[in-house]
Amino acid sequence: MRFAIALALLAVSSSAAALNDSTLLWFRDGNPTTQAIALQRELAGAASRGLNPLDYRLPPTPTDTDLTSMAERFASDLSRGRVSPEQLGYDLDVPRAPLDEKAVVGTLASSTDLPQALDALEPQLIHYRLLRAALARYRALAAAGVRLPAPSQTKVSPGEPYTGAPELRELLQALGDMPATTAAVATAPVLDTPLQDALRRFQARHGLEADGVLGRATYRALSVPLEQRVTQIELAMERIRWLPLPLDSPPIIVNVPQFRLFAFRTTSDRAQDILQMDVIVGADFKGRRTPVFAADMRYVVLQPYWDVPRSILVKEMLPQIASDTSWIERNGYEIVRGQTDASPVVAPTPENIALLARGALRLRQKPGPTNALGRIKFMLPNTHQVYLHDTPARAMFSRSRRALSHGCIRVADPMALLAHVMRNDPSWTDEKREAALANTSSVRVPLIAPVRVFILYGTALATEAGTVMFFDDIYEQDAPLLEKLRRSSRTSSLRSVEDTRIR
Repeated sequence: MRFAIALALLAVSSSAAALNDSTLLWFRDGNPTTQAIALQRELAGAASRGLNPLDYRLPPTPTDTDLTSMAERFASDLSRGRVSPEQLGYDLDVPRAPLDEKAVVGTLASSTDLPQALDALEPQLIHYRLLRAALARYRALAAAGVRLPAPSQTKVSPGEPYTGAPELRELLQALGDMPATTAAVATAPVLDTPLQDALRRFQARHGLEADGVLGRATYRALSVPLEQRVTQIELAMERIRWLPLPLDSPPIIVNVPQFRLFAFRTTSDRAQDILQMDVIVGADFKGRRTPVFAADMRYVVLQPYWDVPRSILVKEMLPQIASDTSWIERNGYEIVRGQTDASPVVAPTPENIALLARGALRLRQKPGPTNALGRIKFMLPNTHQVYLHDTPARAMFSRSRRALSHGCIRVADPMALLAHVMRNDPSWTDEKREAALANTSSVRVPLIAPVRVFILYGTALATEAGTVMFFDDIYEQDAPLLEKLRRSSRTSSLRSVEDTRIR
């Protein structure tokens, strides 16, 4: 009804400007064009694109200028996002083509298929479109209001009774983790095998240990309101809009809450074109969180030294060194004077340890099997001093929650990543790389071309297999973004009110 009234007012408001019809974009012969009608419909349905319709409310009697202004805002929000990543302290200031808003509005105003023209403004990534489809589905699920009763015990293991089993089957069926035919034939209040299998699928989608046990973490994930899952999808879509799209070269992307790395072989984001592996990211402590940023990987170091960061030196190592100077050599470290790999090594005398404590000397770990960086370091120079690297602590990759490092990113398959970033360098054959890694001498290898690396943060992901994955907000970054978006919406609403008052 409201939309029909708005259209009627739209037609009335144009009559005064009919004499200048040739200069108008959205009116012809005193009537709104089909594009104007389609634009209003799209603005009213902005939620389907992960945006807030309140941001795009037109005055009661909108003019051609009003429609143009709102089309510009809508186009910008769809292609660039509603807030900038810099407002959240993210370092994603990477080159991207400017948006010619005047040309975009002209295209929209003359398009024979305005919804399709708006589609073209959104990120042209498969996973963005999958998120948009998942958004509609989760909105419908949230409206259905499926809820799960709490178990009477702390943990329900396979085969044990659970009074909420029927509701759990209903929920897992709605979420797509249990086939409808399976849910229909099972009615017993017990955690049976089909329910256990469905629970494993749910756990895998939510970054949990897929053991089929209804424990605290799994119940907590099952109990998250689906309205919150809708919000997670919307925030993931906003974050994708920040990227410089289309991609000009195959990037490497790390999604921090997912503990996962994606190395693109092409500029397409199809799973078949992407090398994927688990990663370990920074712990959720002040000074240890892995930051969100973009940088270019420019070289790799084979058999690297590990230069001990000063914070780790002061807090974790100096107390041990002060009580036992033999700790340095016993653990494969050495004190050096200077900032290069060729810097001279000095003896661990009390005087030099005092200089080390003051920052006049530095501590490094020699290449070898116990080196904290493993055998490979992937360097992407940045102000955060974060890089990717191998690790001798392989057991940590078996954990489902891998926020364990001091901020740098440990990769599960460093050899595969090394082969990926050096795949276009014919001078470094597999045999040559293996020989260099078998040596204990540190070797720096420049890449033929820089590889853009994005360290990102998203708590929702839609896959080509049809599943929607959700991850714990390990650094609590969703709430600040949501608040920025809400403030932006309030500002937009106030602006619309002011526009109305002025007219």
